[in-house]
Amino acid sequence: MARPANRIINAKLVLLGDMGTGKTSLVLRFIKGQFFDNQEPTIGAAFFTQILSLAEATVKFDIWDTAGQERYHSLAPMYYRGAAAAVVVYDISSVDTFVRAKKWVEELQRQGCRAICSRKRDVLHRDFSKNCPQY
Repeated sequence: MARPANRIINAKLVLLGDMGTGKTSLVLRFIKGQFFDNQEPTIGAAFFTQILSLAEATVKFDIWDTAGQERYHSLAPMYYRGAAAAVVVYDISSVDTFVRAKKWVEELQRQGCRAICSRKRDVLHRDFSKNCPQY
């Protein structure tokens, strides 16, 4: 928990990207140190918190893990509004998820939100070079 003379920083973080790109897996690894091979899709959004005690401050993350289905896209601004950062996740084996990730980054930039990109790779022995966008 927080050290007595330590300042506390509250940071809202939102994860965005297509369904199946690994957003929930990233959050669960960060929060609980767990990974599940078959993670159920998020419906709407899920909320998590995580507290990190560092030497210079204690950071309390309020994390919104948004659903990746297209029908929930219109709800995203409600979650990323006021966020300190957004993590945009894509699957390196799917060009479509990368293209949509770039659109998420553009949308976030128009709203003045910082975007961090992350990628998923869960199939190990496969040649991704023909499918992976060059960036």
